[in-house]
Amino acid sequence: MTEVFRARAVLTDIEGTTGSIAFVKDVLFPYADSHLDDYVARNAGDRAVAEVLRDAALEARIDPNERDAVLAQLHEWIARDAKISPLKTLEGFIWADGYRGGELRGHIYDDAAQALRAWHARGLALYAYSSGSIAAQELIFAYSVAGDLRALFSGFFDTTSGSKREPASYAGIARAIDLAPAEVLFLSDSAAELDAAQGAGMQAVQLARPEDGTHPSPTHRSVTSFAQLLLADPAH
Repeated sequence: MTEVFRARAVLTDIEGTTGSIAFVKDVLFPYADSHLDDYVARNAGDRAVAEVLRDAALEARIDPNERDAVLAQLHEWIARDAKISPLKTLEGFIWADGYRGGELRGHIYDDAAQALRAWHARGLALYAYSSGSIAAQELIFAYSVAGDLRALFSGFFDTTSGSKREPASYAGIARAIDLAPAEVLFLSDSAAELDAAQGAGMQAVQLARPEDGTHPSPTHRSVTSFAQLLLADPAH
């Protein structure tokens, strides 16, 4: 069933929405986990890496000089998919090596790539909002299986904008892109995130993809593909 929305901008989640959950869970997270110690050993002298390690230690209330303890905490956070900014930043650094070395390619569903290109061509503003760092988001789209899609997006948002389950985060994003929340359509597989976006006044629709095992929420409109989304001109 096609769902019709009127919006000036689309704000989209990534994992389970534009790309598969399996890519993140089964490819990206294990890659970061297996390369973490070696990456830190090679790059600990880099200022940005040193700052992330310090921030991770402060977050965990660990002595920053206890490198092994900090690394152990980072591995534990990866194992439970903790949405912690220093971890997400470091993961982005590690994944950058993998993408640039040809070991990783970002997964994008065909229907998502086609819709994003079509919406951009029509002049709709496109934004991504993910728990992954902005750098990690850009890598997924830059090195995607559908080609470099970064130019389609007007901006990226991560957990530095706030929790994806808090309405205030979406209100802040609307202010940042200078649109009324009602003019923005948010796409996600997560009902809790959709609740938060609607709480801020945004339109919202769930991507309930069978291949990701996502079950349609009884409280939100849902589609199984971007192809089922029709965005009409809000002026008409």
